[in-house]
Amino acid sequence: MPILLSVLLTASHWAVWIIGGAALVATLMPLLRHTAWWIRVFDFPRLQIVLALVLVAAAGLALGYASAGRWPQLFLLALAAATVYQLLRIIPYTRLVPKDVADSTRTHDPRTELSLAVMNVLQYNREGALALATVRAADPDVIMAVETDSWWHEQLRPLEETHPYTCHEPLDNTYGLLFFSRLPLKACQIKYLLDDDIPSLHTHVQLPDGQTWVRLYGLHPKPPAPQESKTSTKRDAELLLVGKEVDRRDEATIVFGDMNDVAWSHTSELFRRVSGLLDPRVGRGLMPTFHADYRLLRWPLDHVFVSAHFQVVDMRRLPHVGSDHFPIFVRLSYEPRHKAAQEENAEQADADDRAEADEKIAEGFAEEQEEEAETDAVKA
Repeated sequence: MPILLSVLLTASHWAVWIIGGAALVATLMPLLRHTAWWIRVFDFPRLQIVLALVLVAAAGLALGYASAGRWPQLFLLALAAATVYQLLRIIPYTRLVPKDVADSTRTHDPRTELSLAVMNVLQYNREGALALATVRAADPDVIMAVETDSWWHEQLRPLEETHPYTCHEPLDNTYGLLFFSRLPLKACQIKYLLDDDIPSLHTHVQLPDGQTWVRLYGLHPKPPAPQESKTSTKRDAELLLVGKEVDRRDEATIVFGDMNDVAWSHTSELFRRVSGLLDPRVGRGLMPTFHADYRLLRWPLDHVFVSAHFQVVDMRRLPHVGSDHFPIFVRLSYEPRHKAAQEENAEQADADDRAEADEKIAEGFAEEQEEEAETDAVKA
């Protein structure tokens, strides 16, 4: 028995140091500004890293590290510091902080409200009827479905009965886009900002009051992943291209979609500073949308960013639709009289932010040109 206990104790010490070391590395990696996918992937699981840090610290305390000498004590301090840092990044997306976008207190007025749903259907998912029923039950004014090919176009075509204003780009490369609106659209365009196979939506939608137009951008850039993109360069560049365009226009604006990035990443924060948009998740909770099938591996990838013209009537995650993403729903109230007050909550870009955004955009175009040259060389 003493031998067995000794083996278990030794294994426990090794586990604490290995898991704790991995969690510390995972905390430090996002601080690097390198765009390689194997670095940027650590932007995502901050909540899971906190859980690992807390469990390892608890195990270390149970094993007596607090009084075991200099290195175990420094190890515990490092775990504590990493935990505090990670929590500081996550806490804005909890109910512990004030909301950046206030709850609407105005009497319900459907003429000045706009509801919107974003749904990544997962192209190979065949729960078309479930997805259709889910989005119909939520009954948003505007719907964007991504990862939609021609099969999904047929599955969701019944939405055109109630949402006759459309702008579709179904593709079989997992980046297809379907857009439905019950409200009139103006100058709806599908653009390819960087990748020649990654579409984005650009339009204006008219509120039910028949007077107010709201600019909409629907995005779904590639994630930094070995099977998709080896870096986050083009994803970052696409977000910042839109952010700079928003900054140039003083109008009611909503940017939404599966951004393949989490709200607390450096790029998302830079996007908000450059664009001046607000994240209605701040003060309301994480509402993680991915991965729908694994409760312990979830983070918020699907987003809605809004200008200070809006306040929130409702925001929630919709039920499972057979995809690896949950849809997300938001109902907004157009209240421009609160714009000045809410702009106080917007993050401000400085000269360094603008220079960094320009640099990232240039890198995105350069990477796309390199990839096109490589493709042409292979074809030749």
